[in-house]
Amino acid sequence: MPETITSVTGTWTETEIRQQPASWIRSLTNLDKLRPALDGFLTPLLRKKNLRIVLTGAGTSAFIGDIIAPWLSRHTGLNISAVPTTDLVTNPMDYLNAAHPLLLVSFARSGNSPESLAAVNLANQLVPECYHLPITCNEAGSLYQNALDSDNAFALLMPAETHDRGFAMTSSITTMMASCLAVFAPDTINSQTFRDVADRCRAILDSLGDFRSGVFGYEPWERIVYLGSGGLQSAARESALKVLELTAGKLAAFYDSPTGFRHGPKSLINAQTLVVVFVSSHPYTRQYDLDLLAELRRDGEAMRVVAVAAETDELIAAGPHILLPPARPFIDMEQVFCFLIYAQVFALTQSLSIGNTPDTPSANGTVNRVVQGVVIHPWKA
Repeated sequence: MPETITSVTGTWTETEIRQQPASWIRSLTNLDKLRPALDGFLTPLLRKKNLRIVLTGAGTSAFIGDIIAPWLSRHTGLNISAVPTTDLVTNPMDYLNAAHPLLLVSFARSGNSPESLAAVNLANQLVPECYHLPITCNEAGSLYQNALDSDNAFALLMPAETHDRGFAMTSSITTMMASCLAVFAPDTINSQTFRDVADRCRAILDSLGDFRSGVFGYEPWERIVYLGSGGLQSAARESALKVLELTAGKLAAFYDSPTGFRHGPKSLINAQTLVVVFVSSHPYTRQYDLDLLAELRRDGEAMRVVAVAAETDELIAAGPHILLPPARPFIDMEQVFCFLIYAQVFALTQSLSIGNTPDTPSANGTVNRVVQGVVIHPWKA
């Protein structure tokens, strides 16, 4: 049974943020039990030399692929890429190649979004040798149920509590992300090694107490910029989206890479801007993160520039910073879960501070938990 989580704010969003470490281990432990059947499905596919593996989803679910695909591709040697369902549906001719076998890994909280279902149908229609691995949080969702009835699919269901009731995806994104990493890189990410990540994130949540003291401080922010390199740039994108979602756009949020930020976007900084730099654990990449961190602090244009890192040095310690709780050395693929915890809590506290209702932040109903208003047009070759 899921552990009991107490929400100080009385919101599902807080409960779902706090439950994540337990949900990750629950999902990965369940994956251990499913491993023989999963390997029976995957092993013959992974032997195909020209197999394409496409990680897909819409919105936050798409960012899972963006975060993990580069590392997974390098770590496994497999042809793994990320393409949002929102792109697959509008431009299938650009992304679905009939000449190569395809494994489509679909991430979805509800499994009912029109693009998720349409992407599966288009892949089956355009790629003769097509297989599916839906990773979803909703047992009743169409994506999961359809996969159960398909002979070219293996359905992977997350723990029931990760079907987040709050508007923004929190435990759903991180649990699906951890599970996909464990599917394709079990030597590095598994139910045992990931306990270190879960323990570190529990320590982060404990350090934030009842969340009332904030994360990066309480100021009259008008803008926030998240910066990260490699997969951490996509984590920065997800962090920015959380702020936009939970504040209903009242706090403008942006993202970029530290090196890319200099090429124009840096001009958005003003005296009401908070900049958060996710510092890489890779010694080479870290140099570029710290270069921009020092530059932004020298500029003195932003209200605050905060570094979030696992280890300190003179550049980090010279200004506002957050150090992750002590743990063994983490690669960025593990560290990203810690960064997302801080970003989720920050978005929640900002939502509350402006008087929003985090579980239903879009008061006028123009943005919905499960996207509405999408017309799927039939594909004609």
